[in-house]
Amino acid sequence: MTSSGVAVSASGAAADAISRHVPELVRDGFAGKLFHQDPDLWGPEAHSEASKRLSWVGLPRSSRPLLGEIAALRSELDEQAGHPLDHVVLCGMGGSSLAPEVICATAGVELTVLDSSDPDYVRHALQDRLDRTVVVVSSKSGSTAETDSQKRAYEQAFRDAGIDPTHRIVLVTDPGSPMDEAGRKAGYHVVNADPNVGGRYSALTAFGLVPSGLAGVDIEGLLDDAEAVADLLAADDEANPALRLGSALGGTAPLRDKVLLTDAGTEITGFGDWAEQLIAESTGKNGTGLLPVVVGTGGPAADQLADDELVVLLQATDGDDADGGSEPKGDAVAVSGTLGAQLLLWEAAVATAGRLLGINPFDQPDVESAKQAARDLMAQGGGTTDEPAFTDGAVEVRALGGSWLGDARDVSAAVEALFAQLDRDRGYLAVMAYLDRASDSALAEVRPVLARRLSRPVTFGWGPRFLHSTGQYHKGGPATGVYLQVTTVPEKDLEVPGQDFSFGVLIAAQAAGDAQVLAEHGRPVLRLHLTDHDRGLAQLRQALGLPAHPTEQPT
Repeated sequence: MTSSGVAVSASGAAADAISRHVPELVRDGFAGKLFHQDPDLWGPEAHSEASKRLSWVGLPRSSRPLLGEIAALRSELDEQAGHPLDHVVLCGMGGSSLAPEVICATAGVELTVLDSSDPDYVRHALQDRLDRTVVVVSSKSGSTAETDSQKRAYEQAFRDAGIDPTHRIVLVTDPGSPMDEAGRKAGYHVVNADPNVGGRYSALTAFGLVPSGLAGVDIEGLLDDAEAVADLLAADDEANPALRLGSALGGTAPLRDKVLLTDAGTEITGFGDWAEQLIAESTGKNGTGLLPVVVGTGGPAADQLADDELVVLLQATDGDDADGGSEPKGDAVAVSGTLGAQLLLWEAAVATAGRLLGINPFDQPDVESAKQAARDLMAQGGGTTDEPAFTDGAVEVRALGGSWLGDARDVSAAVEALFAQLDRDRGYLAVMAYLDRASDSALAEVRPVLARRLSRPVTFGWGPRFLHSTGQYHKGGPATGVYLQVTTVPEKDLEVPGQDFSFGVLIAAQAAGDAQVLAEHGRPVLRLHLTDHDRGLAQLRQALGLPAHPTEQPT
């Protein structure tokens, strides 16, 4: 069904869910109440959090003052530098980085996203065009460990280059946060975001707009597209695309909780990565939730879906693409629209799905546990201290979450032992790579290979980036996952200025802490640590069914 600016159509179980739930949502006045910021829509337990997390519904209008502020900031930064600053780096995690990444990529505008604590990845960013660089440091809380460390590294790099960091670093944070207060005192440019919006709903706040606007995106057009559909999404009408999409996501019976985000001709670049966080972190709690699986242009055919899988087809806006605009088949929902319109659509749809799932879509109760485990490990001096079960060549093997490794004595056998723990009816595999996502990007090719091998959904996430996304679902969602974690020794470690730890220690603690918490939840975790990056990676690739080296072709 097409509405102004967005279109949502469905078939199979998704269409049945829409028919079953949308009339009830309309009778309850859900959409109107949502856009009037009613905090009681998700039950009394969600009231406290929801009461301070709903301002996103009005952002297409309330964010307009940022347009002039960002334009003036661009001019001031260029004037202070004495030349154009045409390289924008964004230091941020989760909701602070994923929306600007898709906004800039879709607009064809360069933005360097630094959302890692991998020392090699960070060092390469610091060495890239520093003389023409402006850095946006984004943190809602103002205390995110990765972001604070990245800020410190850039401050030192600018000082070493004879550049005043306050002339090159822009801070985006909530008013009154530690970063806000310290930044203003130090003389930094500070832009406050709306404090009544959660991170994953913050695409149209300063978190999404400041880095995108400084990079050169037409952010006024983005807000225009969102505003064009705002009244439609607030309407208590059965044609409301947010009610339809939310019902398709959260209302199938039985629940199809593996949501396969598929590129079916959309002109939006990387939308699945943004939607992944929104869906997983909003719904994956209390033993239920939706697991988004970013499959790109691949994925199973309509007649090959498992009973727990739902396909989301991200189609072209105008339907002119060969794959865009066609009606979905099987258990599927098709979505199209401009980026600005879809950002607001999906936020409203996931809030709707949360209502149907009976959860609070605005908290993330299990994210903090991994952060605390990492802090505890760092207080002890670093990451893993336990001995490996065995070492095979350049790979140390550790098995957590039960006695399931058996008599495995090589990497391939260990991988097979992990796969043997997979529930072939409802389970999924999560591959979690704490590597340099630029130089090791080819490893992501393993996702479709393993999905075909296992005939089950497989996700792939770069650590620690995924901790702010699917990490919540891994621990708070259904206990149906098995987890393959990959870590390595960095080419060269990098100290965090002013701290008593390095980036290498930080990422090692994050990986070990997450594995520890998963194991405490009874999840099987296979930890593969590459003691020699190149040799270990070749071993890993072969064990997973890839050529030993990315340049080789499969035999």
